[in-house]
Amino acid sequence: MTDRPTADRDPRPERLLALLQLLRQHRRPVAAESLAARLRVSRRTLYRDIAALRGQGAPIEGEAGIGYLLRPGFLLPPLMFSEEEVEALVLGTRWVAQQGDARLAAAARSAQARIAAVLPGALRDAAETTALLVPPRDMAPAWALPPLREAIRRERTMTLQYRTLEGEDSRRTVWPLAVGFFGSAQVLVAWCELRRDFRHFRIDRIAALEAGGRMPERRAALLRRWRAETGVLATDDC
Repeated sequence: MTDRPTADRDPRPERLLALLQLLRQHRRPVAAESLAARLRVSRRTLYRDIAALRGQGAPIEGEAGIGYLLRPGFLLPPLMFSEEEVEALVLGTRWVAQQGDARLAAAARSAQARIAAVLPGALRDAAETTALLVPPRDMAPAWALPPLREAIRRERTMTLQYRTLEGEDSRRTVWPLAVGFFGSAQVLVAWCELRRDFRHFRIDRIAALEAGGRMPERRAALLRRWRAETGVLATDDC
């Protein structure tokens, strides 16, 4: 069965977004024929779309017979989302509102409201009536999540009082890198000074924590190493 077009759906916003994305991929002028072929529209339609984008403030240089170029630095207006991108944003913010700690949940609800405020009518309706739903949270967020997120942002070390899977108490000084959200647990990815290696700590097993000083290495570099060395995140390997 083929998809039937929706009678009240205007394809032009998505086409304008696609045109901007195509122009972003090139540093030299692109011929109108090439752009029209990629978008599967006529050159006449393409010229109208170029004029529409210019009218919205897009700094597109060039003309028919020469080609078109989008000047660097142009910021995409927040309303320029495709319908599927809107669904992805709504699904993501709904998930965080359900699964995150109180501060993350509040931020997600605020983001939802801001997104809805700048969407045109048809996309706003699509966002409010999307069939992509998130189940209720089945566990309380770990109390340690907010200070750990702060330590990650500030690139600060943390000293943890941690209970292992075997029930043993352990004190670890770690360099927090990331937090993984799973259905049954939230997991801290960190460099462990004791083990001199990357380790994964279930946040609900942290009994106490203490903020430390600046991490000796940059988090971005450590995170790249972790991704290269581990690939798969285990839920408890301290």
